[in-house]
Amino acid sequence: MTLPALPLDGIRVIDFSRVLAGPLCSALLGDLGAEVIKIEPPTGDDYRAIGPFSGGESGLFHAMNRNKQSVVIDLKRDEGRALAQALCAQADVVVENFRPGVAERLGIGYAELSARHPALVYASVSGFGQTGPESHRPAYDIILQAMCGLMDVTGSPDGAPTLVGDSISDAVSGLFASWGVLAALLARERTGKGTHVDVAMFDATLGLTAGMVARYATSGVAPRRVGNRHASSAPFGAYRAKDGYFVVAVLNNRLFERFAHAISHPELIDDARFADDAMRSENEAALRACIESWAELHSVAEVNARLSDVGIPVAPIQNISEALESEQARERGLLIETRSADGGTLRLPRQPVHFSAWPGTRTTRAPGLGEHTQQVLEKYLDLDTERVAALRESGVLGHEHADAAGARSEMIRNANNA
Repeated sequence: MTLPALPLDGIRVIDFSRVLAGPLCSALLGDLGAEVIKIEPPTGDDYRAIGPFSGGESGLFHAMNRNKQSVVIDLKRDEGRALAQALCAQADVVVENFRPGVAERLGIGYAELSARHPALVYASVSGFGQTGPESHRPAYDIILQAMCGLMDVTGSPDGAPTLVGDSISDAVSGLFASWGVLAALLARERTGKGTHVDVAMFDATLGLTAGMVARYATSGVAPRRVGNRHASSAPFGAYRAKDGYFVVAVLNNRLFERFAHAISHPELIDDARFADDAMRSENEAALRACIESWAELHSVAEVNARLSDVGIPVAPIQNISEALESEQARERGLLIETRSADGGTLRLPRQPVHFSAWPGTRTTRAPGLGEHTQQVLEKYLDLDTERVAALRESGVLGHEHADAAGARSEMIRNANNA
C-alpha cells in the first residue's frame, strides 16, 4: 500500500542555521516531509562538537539536524556564495540564524535572494530580531532567560533568580519560526508571494510566558518569584510527602471540597481562610502546612493513588528518564529508534503532533559533515563530477567527507580537553 505524502512533501528548505533555534525550526519542517539541505562551513556546525557523544557523534546535533542533507560550502569565497545563491533560487524556504547584517554580507540576505525569487519564504532567527536597539547583540539562551523576566520569576521567593532547566528560549524560537514558515507557505498558495519571517528570541521568549505577560499587561505589576506554587491559585504547586514530592492542581471550590475530604481534613471546607481561590492563595502557607501534615504520613505513590481516585489533578515529580521511559511516552512514540551511519541504532526525538491523515512522520539520522555535497550539486545545479572535484580542490567545498569526519573528531577532542 502506498502511504499518503507527508504534508510538506515537495517543499525544499535551504538551512544556513547552526546550533539550536534555527536547526530545530528546519528539523520540524523535515519531520513533516520537507527536503532540508543544510549548508555548513568546512568546519561544520558548532553543535557537532558538543556532547554527549555516541559512536563519535553528538546527540544534540543528531536531534536538531534529523532528516537533513549536509552540503559544505565556504560562503567566504565568491564561488561559494554563487553556489549558495543558486541553490536558494530553487528553494521554497531559507532558514538562517546569523546576527542581523551577516547574511547580507555573505550574499544570502532576504533582499538579494527575494529579488531573484519573489516566492521565497525566508526565516531569520536572531537574538533580538532585525530591528530595535538591541538587534546587533549576540544572544544565547541564558541571555534571553535573563532579559525576558523568565529567570526573575523562577526559583524560591527568598533565593536567587534561577534558570529554567533547558534551553527553552532557543526551543520556543525554533518552534515559532517553523510556525511562521508554515503560515507564510500557506499565504503563498493564495498570493504567489513569499515573505521575510523575522523571529527574535526575545519576542519568542516573552510570547512563551503568556500568563506572566497577561498578568503584567492587566495589573502593571511585574510578577514575583513564588517558588513551586502557582502565583494566584492554591493548592496549586509542589508539596512534600514521606519519600519525595508531588504536585497538585486545584482551581475551583468543587475540587477543593473533594480534595479536603481526600486528605482527611473536611474542616477546611468551612474555614473562612480557604473560602475561595483568592483566599486560599492569600493563606497558602497555612494551607500548605495542613496538606503536608497529611502527606508526610504517606508515600508519593500513595498520595498519587489516593488523589487520582477521586479525580484530583495530581502527579509525582519525575526526572526526564522516568518521563521518556514511561508507558505513556512509549505509546506516543516520543523517542524513535533509527539507523545510525555505522549501521547501528540511535534514539531520536519525534515531533509531538499526531495527524489522522498520516500514520507517522519522518525521523532519520543527522548527516555527516558534507555527506551530500556532491549529489546535491550534481542534482540541483547540474554540475558534473569534474566540476565538483575542481571546486573541492580549490577549497570551496571543504574536505572530502572522510577528512571532515577526522576534523570533527579533532573538534570533539579539543572540546573535551577545553
